[in-house]
Amino acid sequence: MSEIVLPEVELNIYNPKNPVEATIVENYVCTAESSPNIVRHITFDISGTDLIDRIRVGQSIGVLPPGENEKGRPHKLRLYSVSSPTSGEGGKSHLVSTTVKRSIDEVDGKIYLGIASNYLSDLKPGDKVKLTGPSGKRYLLPENAEDFNYIFFATGTGIAPFRGMIKELFENNYKGNVVLVFGCAYRTDILYPEFIKEMTGKHPNFRYLSCVSREGRREDGSKYYVQNVIHDHAETLDPILSKENTLIYICGMKGMETGIYHNLALRGHLDYLQLRGDLAETDPKEWTWEDMKTNIKPSSRTFEEVY
Repeated sequence: MSEIVLPEVELNIYNPKNPVEATIVENYVCTAESSPNIVRHITFDISGTDLIDRIRVGQSIGVLPPGENEKGRPHKLRLYSVSSPTSGEGGKSHLVSTTVKRSIDEVDGKIYLGIASNYLSDLKPGDKVKLTGPSGKRYLLPENAEDFNYIFFATGTGIAPFRGMIKELFENNYKGNVVLVFGCAYRTDILYPEFIKEMTGKHPNFRYLSCVSREGRREDGSKYYVQNVIHDHAETLDPILSKENTLIYICGMKGMETGIYHNLALRGHLDYLQLRGDLAETDPKEWTWEDMKTNIKPSSRTFEEVY
């Protein structure tokens, strides 16, 4: 297999004590149709800043919401994955985008609104926002990206880096295999449907596998989660997973990686895992959830970003 060579990146050119001001240029809903979950695609103009040409796909930018918390302290920095390719949104180096879900919850009988997500979601073109970053030095495409195949596992806004990565790969006439596995609760929560349609129509080496967890059931009665795609679409995934030059990227809610690792092991794809303790000597069918959480780590061929 080709050596995985990750690019050298600069980190924290701007920090909370020294943020930079950017301008909103677009802010639109990116779900498939009307959904109770509001997810928006937001693009910033970073013209005149040192961020231009210094943010790589897979990295994150920080947002500093204005105001103070109940203790009178400034609101904390919130990191958001970049959803544009390294070349910039639409190929424009001064534009960088992200994907934001409004956070609305009930805590102790009262409605709680996420500070940063709702602040960003309310912004309109022309509004200013303070940014930091970039952050992240491993969750990147290799310098020699064309030497590998890719399987991307995403839930919800975890699709953000993969939108940018997929765009970047095919902008460079990529010839390998790319599979995007996307999971959400309802069909209305499917993100970037036009982008998916475009990629599927243009590139026969791109496959999109979606799983909707709260609509319908699998044959055994279980829900459709991203990890189950490894079994349900084995005819598509096994041949790619068996190649020694395939890389896996996982992005989404913490915990999703454990199910993915277990199902990879059940199908014999152990090259993507590092096993510790007794797991290496134990049949994967006998692994417990606790064992997996503490004794499985990603190998050099697996990249994870969970939160």
